[in-house]
Amino acid sequence: MLDMLFESVTQNGISVQGVLFCTVVSLVLGICVACIYMFRNSYSKSFVVTLALLPAMVQIVIMLVNGNLGAGVAVMGAFGLVRFRSVPGTAREISSIFFAMAIGLATGMGYLGYAGLFLIIVGLATLGLSISNFGREKVGERELKITIPENLDYEGIFDDLFQKYTSQAQLIRVRTTNMGSLYELQYLIHLKGENISKEFLDELRCRNGNLNIVCGRVSTARDEL
Repeated sequence: MLDMLFESVTQNGISVQGVLFCTVVSLVLGICVACIYMFRNSYSKSFVVTLALLPAMVQIVIMLVNGNLGAGVAVMGAFGLVRFRSVPGTAREISSIFFAMAIGLATGMGYLGYAGLFLIIVGLATLGLSISNFGREKVGERELKITIPENLDYEGIFDDLFQKYTSQAQLIRVRTTNMGSLYELQYLIHLKGENISKEFLDELRCRNGNLNIVCGRVSTARDEL
């Protein structure tokens, strides 16, 4: 009985009832994928709707190809053109798209049981990793940008302050601004506490001539693949 759940519903050929049944299952599983993506994550309605519909779209394409080599090559070319119309996404967006496509491939081949099992396993793993501290940024990790005048030597100028307020500090980038009259120093620091100390910023301001200082969480742009 259990083995019947993992057999393809299209093994005896594609029928109207089979296509409709697979499409309904694809939509249900797609909505589940969208809900998993929305859990503790910022999102837009358009992307969530697309994620919910993607398994059904992929499933229909797979059923239409159904072993036809010519149709398969045409579909591959169509998917290749879509790549040039898309914008870069975050790691979680891209993984969710692959998640939805994998479910669509399974339902398109009629393996509804495998699609449901894949949804449960990967969905629970995604939710569990999102709740846990796995991969979360280190406590106190901040990105610090300090602007200094061009006549100020930046080598070691803030070392004593970093030793006082941080456990680790690393200069990762130097660039010129304001037509070369200013330097912008970018540091990756680990504060000794979770909060940014006002005394720390005040002492930095005294050292850099009260020019711009920006201190905040590490940019999430690194999430993009």
